[in-house]
Amino acid sequence: MPTIERLLTDKRALNHSRLQTLAAPPLSDGEALLAVRRVALTTNNITYAAFGDAMQYWNFFPTGEEGWGHVPAWGFADVVASAVSGVEPGERFYGYFPLATHLRMQPVRVSERGFYDGAQHRQTLVSAYNQYTRVSQDPAYRSADENLQMLLRPLFITSFMLADFLQDNGFFGARRLVLSSASSKTAYGTAFCLESVPGIELVALTSARNAAFVEGLGCYQRTLRYDQLEELDTATPTLYVDFSGDEALRARVHHHFGGALVYDCFAGSAANTGFLREQALPGPKPAFYFAPVQIRKRNTDWGHAEVNRRFNEAQLAFIRRVQEGSRPWLEVEEREGLAAAQPLLAHLCAGQVDPRSGHVVVV
Repeated sequence: MPTIERLLTDKRALNHSRLQTLAAPPLSDGEALLAVRRVALTTNNITYAAFGDAMQYWNFFPTGEEGWGHVPAWGFADVVASAVSGVEPGERFYGYFPLATHLRMQPVRVSERGFYDGAQHRQTLVSAYNQYTRVSQDPAYRSADENLQMLLRPLFITSFMLADFLQDNGFFGARRLVLSSASSKTAYGTAFCLESVPGIELVALTSARNAAFVEGLGCYQRTLRYDQLEELDTATPTLYVDFSGDEALRARVHHHFGGALVYDCFAGSAANTGFLREQALPGPKPAFYFAPVQIRKRNTDWGHAEVNRRFNEAQLAFIRRVQEGSRPWLEVEEREGLAAAQPLLAHLCAGQVDPRSGHVVVV
């Protein structure tokens, strides 16, 4: 069996990580060993780590070392050994992996589409993260698009279902959506899904550094720097979609809009490594949005196959959109080896990554 290299992150200081090498124990019946080939790293991974305890993200890949966790990442892996019928060496799967060279798994519910990891410690965790898709049976898979799929799919499912959640609830009566961290892929993915909805103005809030990038996306009707927030009128029913987690900004939003703020949707955290805290703000209480809840609802409403069909269609359209033109929305940068992921994680924590860059680690 091969040795396993893994990247451990300090739960108390997410910009600090260290490499560790372990011997891989032999497989038992019902287990498979997958070699992680490539993963994507975005601010979304920092969100997973920031909410690691509150949302149990640290629990997917326990390290056995107090205070140290595996930052989860979406990517592709190949089966290198298997004692499970229907999961064969050489097959490639897309899913949720640790920053490591290998992952020992217990595939269950094996089907043509893929399998779920049935490891005991994952039984109580959100099932959407336990599902692994066989690329040969994935209608949305394109080998040439692997990097884009890794970078965009886990974010775009959040965007797609968030847009659906807001529409499903009639935007809570709002006629304007204000999105913070508008340069983030999840934010502009949401705007992409909503840009053709009539009667809704999409307003981007972003830093001065990223304002030109956001303006150039073309999926927002208006782009404002954070210091321009108060230029928005307070007569229009407004819904705040918070991708930043910035508590000072949230307070400004609530105090500025007052009764015009109809809903505060906390969709992610690019700036805050804590969970929602009570701030005693005027207006609606911030509500945490969790994509798997809306996925479950739509699986019931539409059926699993129809949810997948709609999502795959939208995802392919989004991938085409981010690639088009002389200045694509996203330019992929590949890095070799887990050691290269260490400085990248630190830069992501510090918000020092160009929004046009998409980072892939080839393990």
